[in-house]
Amino acid sequence: MKDRYYSQPVEEILQQLKVSSDRGLSEDEVKERLTRYGPNQLQSQKQKTLLMMFFEQFKSIMVVILLIAAVVSGVIGVMEGEGLVEAFVILAILVINAVIGTVQEKKAQSSLDALNKMSSPHSKVLREGQVTEITSTEIVPGDIVVLDTGDIIPADLRLIEAVNMKVQESALTGESVPVEKSEEVLEAKELPLGDRDNMAFSTSTVTYGRGKGVVVGTGMETEVGKIAHMLQNTQDTETPMSKRLGQLGKVLGYVALGICVFIFIIGVLYGNHWLEMLMMAVSLAVAAIPEGLQIVSTIVLAIGVQRLVKLNAIVRTLPSVETLGSVTVICSDKTGTLTQNKMTVVEGWTGGNRIDFRNPPLPEELDSDEQMLLQSSLLCTDAHLKMLSGGEHEIAGDPTETAIVDAALGLKMDKNELDNRFPRVEEVPFDSERKRMSTINRMADGKFRVNLKGGLDEVLAVSTRILIHGKVRPVTEEDIETIKEENQRMAQSALRVLAVAYKDMDTLPDEVSTETIEKDLIFVGLLGMIDPARPEVVEAVKKCKTAGIRPVMITGDHKVTAVAIAGEIGIYNEGDKAVTGTDVEEMDDDTLYRDVEAYSVYARVAPEHKVRIVKAWQSHDDIVAMTGDGVNDAPALKQADIGVSMGVVGTEVAKEASDVILTDDNFATIVSAVEEGRRIYDNILKAIQFLLSANVGEVLLIFIASIANIGNPLTPILILWINLVTDSLPALALSMDPADKDVMTRKPRDPKQGFFTRGMIRRIGYQGATIGLISLAAYIIGFKDGGQPLGQTMAFAVLGFSQLLHVRNLHSNRRSSFQTSIFSNKSLLGAIFLSALLLFAVLVIPGVMEIFGVTAMDGTHWLYVGLLSLVPIVVVELMKLMKFNHSKDEY
Repeated sequence: MKDRYYSQPVEEILQQLKVSSDRGLSEDEVKERLTRYGPNQLQSQKQKTLLMMFFEQFKSIMVVILLIAAVVSGVIGVMEGEGLVEAFVILAILVINAVIGTVQEKKAQSSLDALNKMSSPHSKVLREGQVTEITSTEIVPGDIVVLDTGDIIPADLRLIEAVNMKVQESALTGESVPVEKSEEVLEAKELPLGDRDNMAFSTSTVTYGRGKGVVVGTGMETEVGKIAHMLQNTQDTETPMSKRLGQLGKVLGYVALGICVFIFIIGVLYGNHWLEMLMMAVSLAVAAIPEGLQIVSTIVLAIGVQRLVKLNAIVRTLPSVETLGSVTVICSDKTGTLTQNKMTVVEGWTGGNRIDFRNPPLPEELDSDEQMLLQSSLLCTDAHLKMLSGGEHEIAGDPTETAIVDAALGLKMDKNELDNRFPRVEEVPFDSERKRMSTINRMADGKFRVNLKGGLDEVLAVSTRILIHGKVRPVTEEDIETIKEENQRMAQSALRVLAVAYKDMDTLPDEVSTETIEKDLIFVGLLGMIDPARPEVVEAVKKCKTAGIRPVMITGDHKVTAVAIAGEIGIYNEGDKAVTGTDVEEMDDDTLYRDVEAYSVYARVAPEHKVRIVKAWQSHDDIVAMTGDGVNDAPALKQADIGVSMGVVGTEVAKEASDVILTDDNFATIVSAVEEGRRIYDNILKAIQFLLSANVGEVLLIFIASIANIGNPLTPILILWINLVTDSLPALALSMDPADKDVMTRKPRDPKQGFFTRGMIRRIGYQGATIGLISLAAYIIGFKDGGQPLGQTMAFAVLGFSQLLHVRNLHSNRRSSFQTSIFSNKSLLGAIFLSALLLFAVLVIPGVMEIFGVTAMDGTHWLYVGLLSLVPIVVVELMKLMKFNHSKDEY
């Protein structure tokens, strides 16, 4: 019963909490409860220190192997009298990578800090018979909280009193309009948060009326506290790229260790000195590990982040850029994400006429009945209209009433002007029991007019006449049936329906009350309103489906409303199913996992349901994006592979729990972000192919030379120079390649596929073999003509220049590189030119040549280097022509 305060009488709860509703708690009781329950704030997890974050960057196998290589290289350098240059170069690479990773992790701030920011700084409580204003953190269970319009609710309350009280709790429940509150007991055993009308929840806001409640939960025991707990216990999902790079590191690590041991043993058996063979094994380890890969992938993603900012998407974590391109399911919140989060009048009905406010008539085209519908409903509102410069306006008040004022303004009917012409003299405010409100306005002829609006049944109950075509006559059963049919039609379209009535009086009654004025009214018509879909969302949903992405709606709103909006924008189609949070609650995990793909709409769901739904999709190996803007979305945003929050209307909690923030709150921006994510992923694959084919070439060169016992063709420092300069710069520039034309018409990449498709393995294999063999040929030529120094110099030159020319092969797996303009990626052109200069610097500048241990080449040997370096272009072009360069599962 602890969480079911809504089903218990107030007296029983007050007795349990040992408090009087008239006096509140005493100061001694407050101190005791503050000690027992703690302050009314959310607990935060212990944060990692910067040092911990830094050392965690050294966990991968690739990094461990390079650390070992650095140590061995340093030891050998000291023993040989060559110093520690090679060891320091390797360590510098690792430290740079660790710093980048640490900075990115530090940028992620705690979601719980944002939740605490939402707490009301001060609240009014009743203590020892006096209303006192205190800091909200001092509130304890049993406190009696006094609430007025505009107050932020500081803790979870069971309402004792609610006078015309409405609470905006959309951030917690997903309900798009303020909820009417009462103190009445609710008999149901299980109710979702949005239906607990006698409860007021922490961080919600009182938008209308006043009330009083007893605190039943503070801090982590509130509904927001439960969300905070879920955030603490939700594991950050490892991104697809992280998984794949991790797998790649393991494979390369094991291969490198195996080959190093093999070469060392073979060399010693050949009779070579163990120190010489250890140096060759270190060279091979450095050649096998693409030490630039982590840095390249990180910088490529960072460049993608900057591009996404221009597309109105702020990415909080780098791997999220790649994850966007792999998304297969988008689970979207409705309110404020797919819709405008603004109640709008879309339809009206009078007698036999329908008004389409989506395509409104001209003001002069309104007949007298339609004018009366708008005028009476407008006079019977408390919303305030403020006209701004430039024809702009601002409306404050209840969302239902602001919708009426806005709709009337669109038909040139100004509320302020109307209030001045027909001033309000009396009113009977809205209350939740009679579900209607009425005003009395003095008309131009000196008479008084009662204007009334409310629920249909409540308005019909006090209407005896009806206005049709400018004439008033008694209402008939047939009229009532027609009115109810119109109401049902609007309700089925998920419209919130208001009925409007009026009557004229010569004089005011002695006592203005519901009994004296709300009777014998004239029924005018109906107004239907809804929180409409964003106009750009329809096209965005179409693009999602074209790209093979399944859009799904998950909302706290009612099922009828959710299905109507989902049908309008294309998420819900014929044959699809919708399910409520209550249904989800009754399903076990196995059932939900089995049936999750059948549902396009999940309505009236709680935060824990959203997390279960995301997990259910993930159980099918889908990459799930979750969009949302409220506190209630935060746990699911964190659970999803990619959390996307709204930047304008989104709560701080949602933003902090997400990976991507949309600065324009535009669902369509997600599609642009997905397209950018796919482009980046394609380009990262190009970089991986480029780096690994180069490394395979280096490994093959050293391996064959070792087996043939013809010396070491490359020293570790030469390999590092190639890998970090001539590889990395072009690999980075590949990230600037434009997207392929079919990037958003193909299905998402299979999450199980990984980097190594058959086509990728094939390309890395034959391209690496080509680079390795031509470098071996250069080594043999140089070794024969000038010994090992010339052989190493030529192998180094061919290895470097061939890779720079080979990068042009990677624009497309299918198209010839000659079909792609060299100016299509000017960054790549610049990278090739700069890398070539750095290569020449090592090969021709005397002081630099000595550091790297290379020797000068004559014209003949330069010619050999040039011709051999062109071979990869010829080979790859032939492979593309024979369609050997790609597999059927690739684009």
